[in-house]
Amino acid sequence: MDLHKTDPEFIERFEHFAFLEVPNEENQQLEGKTRYMAILAALIGCGGVDAYKEMLPKALENDVTPIMVKEIVYQAADYSGYGRMLPFLTCTNEIFAEMGIVLPLDGQATTTPENRLEKGIEAQAEIFGNHMKEAWKAGHINRWLAANCFGDYYTRKGLTLSERELITFCFLMAQGGCEPQLIAHTKGNINMGNGREFLIRVVSGCLPYIGYPRSLNAIACINRAVEE
Repeated sequence: MDLHKTDPEFIERFEHFAFLEVPNEENQQLEGKTRYMAILAALIGCGGVDAYKEMLPKALENDVTPIMVKEIVYQAADYSGYGRMLPFLTCTNEIFAEMGIVLPLDGQATTTPENRLEKGIEAQAEIFGNHMKEAWKAGHINRWLAANCFGDYYTRKGLTLSERELITFCFLMAQGGCEPQLIAHTKGNINMGNGREFLIRVVSGCLPYIGYPRSLNAIACINRAVEE
């Protein structure tokens, strides 16, 4: 359906806001690759499959590589769950096939079933501090978090730890209802060099796709993290 034909007044204002006003706002600009990585992650977080289909080709035109796209989608399994992530994996594969991108892509795993917990703990400690070296002992969910979320995904190639914390921030921001985790990952982002002003630019860039309430909540979480 062509919204330019069915809803011309709406799409005129939306496209002006999302594609001209927001990206060019003074002191809120992001490089194209970072902006589109954030948008893809935010759309996964809020379940926006149709908008994701629109934005994926634009992301690929702005230096987000196919491997980076797949890594964003894979990591969403831990933050949105397989139920929300699967439609995005499916449509990514369909779009890649239409574009002639051969699947599967090159493997990016760096851990084994034997060392995933150890390597996951190392990644947690690098992002959040040495106190995380003992956090996995608090219960089986904490152990899964270290081994599965961090050991299986954060250790993969294709994205840096800084970029992985960025997309996690976007997943959580766009989902809503994850404010404690969003505050924690804001701190992780800051530790990885993604400071307050950068994260506010990320929120600004994603606002057209997730709306004002979740964007304002995200800014409140950023400020809370900085205060703490």
